[in-house]
Amino acid sequence: MDISALYKCFTECGKVTTDSRNCPKGSMFIALKGETFNGNEFALQALEKGCQYAVVDEKEYAADGNPRILLVDDCLKALQELANYHRHKLGTRIIGITGTNGKTTTKELIASVLQKRFEVLYTQGNLNNHIGVPLTLLRLTPEHELAVIEMGANHPGEIKALTRIVEPDYGMITNVGKAHLEGFGSFEGVIKTKGELYDHLRYNGKHIIFIDKDNEYLTAISQGLTRICYGLEGGEGLYICGKLGSCAPFLSFEWEHEGQKFEVHTHLIGSYNMKNALAAITVGRFFSVPSRQICEALEAYVPHNNRSQLTETMDNKLIVDAYNANPTSMMAALENFRLMDVAHKMVILGDMKELGETSHEEHQKIADYLGECDFERVLLVGEEFGKVLPPFEHFKDVVALKQVLERYKPKGYYILIKGSNSMKLGQLQEIL
Repeated sequence: MDISALYKCFTECGKVTTDSRNCPKGSMFIALKGETFNGNEFALQALEKGCQYAVVDEKEYAADGNPRILLVDDCLKALQELANYHRHKLGTRIIGITGTNGKTTTKELIASVLQKRFEVLYTQGNLNNHIGVPLTLLRLTPEHELAVIEMGANHPGEIKALTRIVEPDYGMITNVGKAHLEGFGSFEGVIKTKGELYDHLRYNGKHIIFIDKDNEYLTAISQGLTRICYGLEGGEGLYICGKLGSCAPFLSFEWEHEGQKFEVHTHLIGSYNMKNALAAITVGRFFSVPSRQICEALEAYVPHNNRSQLTETMDNKLIVDAYNANPTSMMAALENFRLMDVAHKMVILGDMKELGETSHEEHQKIADYLGECDFERVLLVGEEFGKVLPPFEHFKDVVALKQVLERYKPKGYYILIKGSNSMKLGQLQEIL
């Protein structure tokens, strides 16, 4: 089946699902495959549950000639092509976002700001891969005036592939840092892969990017593009400039545009989130969202999903940033926590994953920095942190740590919890 015929069927449905357990009435089921499942096996079940069509890529599942079963060569490729076709049919202006750290928070802040003036579609959660991106695009409707699409990667070439699906009109790389080095091979590999967004815009005549002018790596790879710049006070050629206020614990800052200054008091933890907020302000002003409404949007935004969020329990105040971790983001979190003017600080850190050959070196750097800090208590979790010197309190996994915390529960602390998602440190909120 060619893409135009498949799209005609999609327009009858308006919704796509890839999960046979979730089949909205009248939707289109696309049978994807994974290491442990074959979606083709659930095609009939999806139709029985309410789907209008089921798209399969193995002939045996379309052998009985059922007109509601649609055969394609490759379901994943069909999903991606369908999304790109739909994106072109609607012509919605799209802002593509990638980066090592902060892209999800930045995406949500941008969406919050733009929603003050426009109907906006934006990536939900972190559905930013080769499946999540096309599923997001297929949620576009004629009512959407703008879309903010997040694109993630952990291997070379992945941003290039995603930009071919999204074909963004504008681009933003939040930053580049040491993450997924096992997949990228090196920090240079990270820069090259994230820069594939710039490459796409450069070669397809879409020249406008929103960029942190203080970031030397991004400046170096953005030649030839129209740069709408944000940065800290004192920089030259800034569309939006910011001045840090306090972080005790929430971020407050001042920003300026065309001689007008505004103050913002956010619910974000960490001075490192200031650049994310400045990025959202830059996009908002570029699309003519009134400055006061931008401030309102930023002040109303409350982080969630264990991303720099403050949780107050009966006994402690927790700064939970346990969704992801890499050397850049972990160091930024520690530096910010060190500067926070609060008493009785405790740090709980979990291993940083996918660092390859550099893993021990990067964990040791974190340990060295911890040795310079004056935190009352440091608890480290995971195999990699167990190898650092000097040794801190260490636990094999979160289960072992929970057993100790349940017996000797800390009270009266500000506690920073940071680690890769697979370390499951978010569970600690239940007992702290």
